Amino acid sequence: MFDKNTYIRRRQELKKLVGEGVIILFGNNEAPYNYPANCYAPMRQDSAFLYFFGQHRDGLVGVIDIDNDEEMIFGDDIEVEDIVWMGFTPSVSDLAAEVGVSKTAPMKDLKAKISNLKSKIHFLPPYRFDTKIMIMDLLGIHPSKQKEAASVPLIQAIVEMRSSKEPQEIEAIERACAVGYKMHTTAQKLIRPGITERYIGGQVDGIARSLAQGVSFSTIFTQHGEIMHGSPSDAPLETGRLALCDAGCELDDYCSDHTRTMPVSGRFTQRQLEIYSIVEECHDYVLQVAKPGIRYRDVHFAVCRLMTERLKELGLMRGDTDEAVNAGAHAMFLPHGLGHMMGMDVHDMEGLGQLYVGFDYKTQPNLAQFGTNALRMGRELEENFVVTDEPGIYFIPALIDDWKAKGHCKEFINYDLLETYKDFGGIRIEDDLLITKDSCRFLGQDRIPYHPAELEDFMSSPQL
Repeated sequence: MFDKNTYIRRRQELKKLVGEGVIILFGNNEAPYNYPANCYAPMRQDSAFLYFFGQHRDGLVGVIDIDNDEEMIFGDDIEVEDIVWMGFTPSVSDLAAEVGVSKTAPMKDLKAKISNLKSKIHFLPPYRFDTKIMIMDLLGIHPSKQKEAASVPLIQAIVEMRSSKEPQEIEAIERACAVGYKMHTTAQKLIRPGITERYIGGQVDGIARSLAQGVSFSTIFTQHGEIMHGSPSDAPLETGRLALCDAGCELDDYCSDHTRTMPVSGRFTQRQLEIYSIVEECHDYVLQVAKPGIRYRDVHFAVCRLMTERLKELGLMRGDTDEAVNAGAHAMFLPHGLGHMMGMDVHDMEGLGQLYVGFDYKTQPNLAQFGTNALRMGRELEENFVVTDEPGIYFIPALIDDWKAKGHCKEFINYDLLETYKDFGGIRIEDDLLITKDSCRFLGQDRIPYHPAELEDFMSSPQL
């Protein structure tokens, strides 16, 4: 939690941006794992509530009455029976005072408070079912209608505020990246034929749980890098394969997110190195082109053109590069966007609606085109934005078969050669990028090895 004045200032700014009405920010409750008393742990607070009210305790709701310049936190104090099991917990009034809120009330008073209001009610799109039930009880809006009933002015205000990171937020992300370094270098040291994906994935998760609040998303560790979200399996690592690790942690409520792809044998084959070097070049190219005033959509397509040129040199693609990218032929190899916003959420604010978070009226994605429809971030970059830089090249057998059967983009793709890559897997390299005053830089003081020679040397050096 930051100092009290941070939250006071943020709420004042939010009131100015929204202008009128009453804002309700729902904190999260404990989420049962497989029976009521066995909950997912630790409880993860809603990010918007954290941003403006700072407290991690479950069962809280923040109300900001713009019209009457009043702020309240609703919640019930913990009873002695709960203290026996959970230990001492400060009162709701004490928690509120820590973030500069002077008024509190028990949760049973929330409905009466809302019912007596004549002002416009602002709430965010809910993503948990208990919150949806509470909104239905308070406002009479059915859960199926709540997403469209959510307040666009509130969404836009929060996106505006959270997109540009404060110095203390950047410092928090840097600390999370330091743990991310330990997570990924641990995986790199453990990789060898015979050890299972699940074992390494578990060790990566253990670092996050030992040094941070936990993982920022479910760890991806797989020899099937062509599967975007491949969970660790019981499969042993095989000689000659590639292992992809996409993992990050959450520390002090902020996230890290990195990806590395490693040769299981410790050395890349020539074919692997050819593809890897293209991804490496695309990843590093972003440092040259991303800066304030440039749309991340344009950075994405600049990377796609570079990738297409290099794949043409290998004979996997052909034809005019601009025509191939305009037709979406590159999406055979890169079916996702270059990156996404990152901060308190690993896909920062994505629950508020990706078109609000990642785009503006100038940069609406082509939702009808495969690949471009997965572009999460396209808007104009500003100083102190944090975005991921994560190009990849994937050889997805089902996609190859589907496009080949349809003859899709056959003028740009060499399907005969592509057939020989069906057992290749996939490669992705990802880092967290801070947009600076006139350029950009990667976050994290220690760079997780990824340049081929450096990576091979690191993997073969003595254990940490």
